[in-house]
Amino acid sequence: MKLLCFGMGYSAQATVALTAARLAHAWGTARSEGKAAAIAALGATPVIWPGATGGDTIERALAETSHVLVSIAPDDDGDPVLNAWSAALVQARPEAICYLSTVGVYGNHDGAWVDETSECRPVSARSRRRVAAEQAWADFGDKASIPVSIIRLAGIYGPGRGPFQKLKSGTSRRIIKPGQVFNRIHVDDIAQIAGAALIRRANGIFNGADDEPAPPQDVITFGADLLGIEPPPEVAFADADMTPMGRSFYSENKRVKNEKIKRDLGISLIHPTYREGLRAILAAERE
Repeated sequence: MKLLCFGMGYSAQATVALTAARLAHAWGTARSEGKAAAIAALGATPVIWPGATGGDTIERALAETSHVLVSIAPDDDGDPVLNAWSAALVQARPEAICYLSTVGVYGNHDGAWVDETSECRPVSARSRRRVAAEQAWADFGDKASIPVSIIRLAGIYGPGRGPFQKLKSGTSRRIIKPGQVFNRIHVDDIAQIAGAALIRRANGIFNGADDEPAPPQDVITFGADLLGIEPPPEVAFADADMTPMGRSFYSENKRVKNEKIKRDLGISLIHPTYREGLRAILAAERE
């Protein structure tokens, strides 16, 4: 497999690392020389993202690639990869494309269970842009006859993105909104889901979520217990000082089903709940 990653961030880097044994080569786009150096350190070839013009280096990578992973958020103009490279993708004809999206497209379902067939009710502008980008990728795949898997990811966590730093520094908060739950997904599981979707040339929508939607305060309390410290005091959601983006997450309440990744992609979650995930993060940080 020769993999081109549009957006070589946290999730894409983990995917490259997990699929390394199957990779003949990997490229990753970056928007700065500093990020390009980090990509090179992973053993991948960095490609500076050129925007909508220029960029024959990406064209050369596309001419060689067999699989494509897209991990770039859409903007007001739509999906930047499709805007700049749809014609080149058609010409390159990769065996499969995997697009990393978000469960935010479901919006608010008042805590009810949702699956891949559920209605999208995006609340925020960024989620509405994601819905449009998903449709654009699905339409592109259908028209070009290229399998496109769309992975709707729950809240991403993993090494460097757990609760422990804030708990240790005393800046963590337990924000309480009765009835609020979130699903999560460890970066190790993102990597295996994306890798399986690419290898199996999967087509369609898949939820990348763990087995247990849980109140956010439960995760903080469990993290504090692992550290052997008292959890931070509870703060009512109405009284919490939060950014508009942070507050918007709490306007979307749902429980996300993940049976399809298990059935169609053969996934057995490495970290089925936040408990296994947090234990693994802490063990890695203590090594």
